[in-house]
Amino acid sequence: MRGTDTKQASMYCLMSPESVVPAGHPIRAIKRLADHVLASLSPTFDAMYAGTGRPSIPPERLLKATVLMALYSVRSERQFCEQLNYNLLFRWFADMDMTEPGWDHSTFTRNRERLLQHDVAGKFFHAVVAQARAAHLMSTEHFTVDGTLIEAWASTKSFKPKDQVDRDPPDDPGNPSVDFHGQKRSNDTHESTTDPEARLARKGVGKEAKLAYSAHALMENRHGLLVDFRVDQADGRAERRNALQMLRGAVRRMRATLGADKAFCTEDFVVGCRELGVTPHVAAHVTRSGRCVIDARTIRTAGYRISQRLRKRVEEIFGWAKTTGGFRKTRFIGLARTRLAGLMVAASYNLLRIARLLPA
Repeated sequence: MRGTDTKQASMYCLMSPESVVPAGHPIRAIKRLADHVLASLSPTFDAMYAGTGRPSIPPERLLKATVLMALYSVRSERQFCEQLNYNLLFRWFADMDMTEPGWDHSTFTRNRERLLQHDVAGKFFHAVVAQARAAHLMSTEHFTVDGTLIEAWASTKSFKPKDQVDRDPPDDPGNPSVDFHGQKRSNDTHESTTDPEARLARKGVGKEAKLAYSAHALMENRHGLLVDFRVDQADGRAERRNALQMLRGAVRRMRATLGADKAFCTEDFVVGCRELGVTPHVAAHVTRSGRCVIDARTIRTAGYRISQRLRKRVEEIFGWAKTTGGFRKTRFIGLARTRLAGLMVAASYNLLRIARLLPA
């Protein structure tokens, strides 16, 4: 029998956003983990706001919104605020009822300076890492490090000489015609007028150069969880510099191992690892002089082969961050805001992995 398409203009019903989220949905475990982390950051949130005045949107909801944007590939804060009005799962995750009005997208912008000033994203990420350590999900001996490029929110047309003064008006102010072929451009003599902190960089030989930032991940090899994550300027030495800095804060036991690709097979990096008590399991690379900085004794060990096999997991982190997390190209201008966004994407990845690894 064919059903009747009854037109109902309005009706009353008693339900909550909790009832529309399936009992076995993985977002429930992620919410429990996120709520525990945010509860530990309550003293930081108290220091961010004055004791009097009009109440603002709770910072817990803003951080949860950022996690949802990474988990569900929401491309902008404006689009998230639009979906918040009709997506009941988003409302449930943000602890909102069905009648409470959503907030405007400008709320993220007005509160971002507070988050930067108190390093809330960094504290949130490290609190998530502490949860994984407390659950004994992280290795303390075997790590992997790697880096990638994050495209900046600036066009190569904005990369101009530092001492150049534009006297002639462009033919098209919105998208001017620029012919820079044949010109010698470098970060020493040029900078972007849109994002001065971005640097011209390329992923490899033969690849096109783009304005970008560099992202660096330190992964433990047991479950592929992030131990540390940093965003820096892409100056050509950022990978090795940030890798050593992350190792100093993460390695807690002597004779730990570190897997990496051949970009880390340099004498200064290998010596720096050994000074920290870390055995560098980097991919062997013969230099132009015919010398390899990794000795043959290390290459012959079984641990070296395991590290080289497991180090490929770090590419899964970058792949998730760039596709699902929306961090292939930053939405912000400046290193500080890009670092904040990167830490929240990294924390969201860890929350997703921890929720899958913990027993139900």
